[in-house]
Amino acid sequence: MFKSMKTGVLAAILISTAIYAHAQKKISEGSVTYTVEYAPTAEQEAMASMAPKEVKVKFNGSITRIQMEQGPATITILQDVVSNLGLILIDVPVAQMQLAVKRTKEDNDKEKATAPKFSDFKATGEKKVIATYNAEKYTYKDDKGGTYELWATTDVELPAGFAGESFKDVKGSLVKFTHFQQGMKQTLTVKEIKEEKNGPYKLDVPSGYEVKTMEEIMAMQGGGGE
Repeated sequence: MFKSMKTGVLAAILISTAIYAHAQKKISEGSVTYTVEYAPTAEQEAMASMAPKEVKVKFNGSITRIQMEQGPATITILQDVVSNLGLILIDVPVAQMQLAVKRTKEDNDKEKATAPKFSDFKATGEKKVIATYNAEKYTYKDDKGGTYELWATTDVELPAGFAGESFKDVKGSLVKFTHFQQGMKQTLTVKEIKEEKNGPYKLDVPSGYEVKTMEEIMAMQGGGGE
């Protein structure tokens, strides 16, 4: 049961990201559905194979929520995109197991330290429609020699901080962009942005959950059973 726990949890964290917004129609509560393309290294192929090709990010204010199934486990990731605090909940009903991992700002900073640093965002003037939104193409680069493009719209405004600090210089909501999560390159494209009731979400550990560190969760991979 726990054989793929490590890979499953990492795959869940891999897609725990959303978009930054700064625009006209303001949505403070709703969801964004993305299609996701991965560009894994050979070492990352197992994790990428378990990661979903489509993900729905629900949000209420600054807190986002992603839920996915990994084998017998349901993994829920909550994150405050402003404070960078988070909570991972792992439910395995067949094992009567409920685990919680608290994510700190230090955890976030540690991940950012090894990720490429994006800069030099430039609007190109090229326009097209993505998921019904009028978007403009931007180019940007990283500190490791990589070059990228993204598409941003000013048709809709989502909670500030959605894509994190890396894209704070883009004047619009990202509808297609490339970034790195858990060291893996991935490209997200908006399929739907929907205003709907969600939450409210909290980062408090629910009753009945056992608090673990991420290191303890990873060690459970060899803890027993298939």
